[in-house]
Amino acid sequence: MTGDELAQGEPARGSVEEPAWPCSGTVGGVPFVALPPTAVDAPTRDGLIVCWHAFDPPRTEAAMAAALPMTGVPVWRVYLGLRSPDPAEHDYLQLLASTVERAAAELPEVVAALREPLGLGDGAVGLAGHGEGAMAALLVLAEQRIPVSAAALIAPVWRPERVIEARERRLGAYSWTPETLAIAERLDLADRVDDIARADPRLLLVGGASDLLVPVDQVEELRRLLGEAGAASAESVTFRMGHALAAEPGVEPRAPLTAAVSVDAALTDWFRRHLGTNTPKASRPLAVNLG
Repeated sequence: MTGDELAQGEPARGSVEEPAWPCSGTVGGVPFVALPPTAVDAPTRDGLIVCWHAFDPPRTEAAMAAALPMTGVPVWRVYLGLRSPDPAEHDYLQLLASTVERAAAELPEVVAALREPLGLGDGAVGLAGHGEGAMAALLVLAEQRIPVSAAALIAPVWRPERVIEARERRLGAYSWTPETLAIAERLDLADRVDDIARADPRLLLVGGASDLLVPVDQVEELRRLLGEAGAASAESVTFRMGHALAAEPGVEPRAPLTAAVSVDAALTDWFRRHLGTNTPKASRPLAVNLG
């Protein structure tokens, strides 16, 4: 982590059995917040969950860590900030492409750099993401950047053109250009479901019954396509919630919304059951609706 910064209450270096505290900093220029294993009813595992926030609340790594701490999962949880190469970029699709493609590309280096200071070995990696952050996770899976045991995707953005349609209903007509048309085509992950299924992770898709940006039927469609592509374990769960997991502006850490508490419980259970274990995969995709 040469040239990077690490801020924490106590040192995190050493074996995973040593006491550790939440820490934050940058690695490879990527801002992060890391929460140590704190489960009191399970032994610490040599694993890691990497989580990305969305463009909607929570909008930062710190706010995401507060909304979805997954306290009961006995591995480190690292929340990464999404960065655009051009901070002045305001077009949604250009910003989407620059952030998610960069996040996916830099993940192997980030994970490798975090293992030593967090006292990790080569344990299993899980991915989590919300909205655009879930698209970054899907790109990692499609491109098989690193081996991933399990992933949880909340209201995943996976067909950019549909997100634009939803945004148009709120913001007015979108001005398409040849560049943004090419981006929408390149990031349409319906064309990458075979690649994602080939990565063979255990997948949990989370939808919101009142989500207007990524409606629950789109979440279910992605689950269906993944199942048809051969994903052996692709489950879904639906909660009574919209798209946001935190109140506006969603930048600073705040007490979680009721919806976030429900999602946090679902992700905690999912990763406890599937990350770094030998649990047999489901023989067919499952669909579950809760709360």
